[in-house]
Amino acid sequence: MKGIVLAGGSGTRLHPLTLGVSKQLLPIYNKPLIYYPISVLMMAHIQEILVITTPEEQFLFKRLLGDGSNFGVSFTYAVQEKPNGLAEAFIIGKEFIGDDSVCLVLGDNIFYGAQLINILKTARERTVGATLFGYEVKQAQSYGVAEMGPGGKVLSLEEKPKEPKSNIAVTGLYFYDNQVVDIAHNLKPSPRGELEITDVNKEYLKRDQVYIHVMGRGFTWLDAGTYEGLMQASHFVQVVEERQGLCIAALEEIAYRQNFINKEQLKTLGQRLGKSPYGQYLSLIADHDPHAHASY
Repeated sequence: MKGIVLAGGSGTRLHPLTLGVSKQLLPIYNKPLIYYPISVLMMAHIQEILVITTPEEQFLFKRLLGDGSNFGVSFTYAVQEKPNGLAEAFIIGKEFIGDDSVCLVLGDNIFYGAQLINILKTARERTVGATLFGYEVKQAQSYGVAEMGPGGKVLSLEEKPKEPKSNIAVTGLYFYDNQVVDIAHNLKPSPRGELEITDVNKEYLKRDQVYIHVMGRGFTWLDAGTYEGLMQASHFVQVVEERQGLCIAALEEIAYRQNFINKEQLKTLGQRLGKSPYGQYLSLIADHDPHAHASY
């Protein structure tokens, strides 16, 4: 399976913050925002990752992430010239995806939960169709919405409906089989001129191949694409990390626990960042491994 992080867009909801830098490079407490969606792909044991950026900012992502070898993965980079919709990721990434299945995660989405790695494993192992992740929200009008039937069957999908049929929002994490490439190529732009991911999911629904996992109270899903979202996400990460002494979305630690890198590599990476609490945390893991069975 391949992974795609969509980190393009103009970030207009965050102006003027994003007039000078991509929102995915803004800090969420002690890490760049893009670390969090990348961590989800790595927890799904995906090592080939395409990072889609704007043309102007790609060099910044390359400077931050490199080729991925520090994290035991391989990063490929591509450009989204204009914000033409989420589904364009599969057109841009056609050659990268090849004949594989693919997981798309949005660059401003954060997921956290004790059983996250298990539901990612289940989604990856499903070989046919689309697997979506739902989350109960108060203001469903702001999201893609899934109407659920008996046994968790998806009855309908709507993009930002004025009168939602449920309060289950479809999050920015999607697993697809290889059909998604052709489905995306055959889409027509929506009235707002974009290739909508909801239209991709509706096509899978027509084929009776949509599965949805509704994340319950034990999970946190945050959209960091607004001022409030940025602050809430930073506060959440700070509280959890300071309370537990565990780091959320530390890519080097995840690489180590997924056996992408070994203990010596982790130790070297920690030493490079040694003057920061983040680097000291990595060194602690490498030296003592005190949380061998903890969640990410």
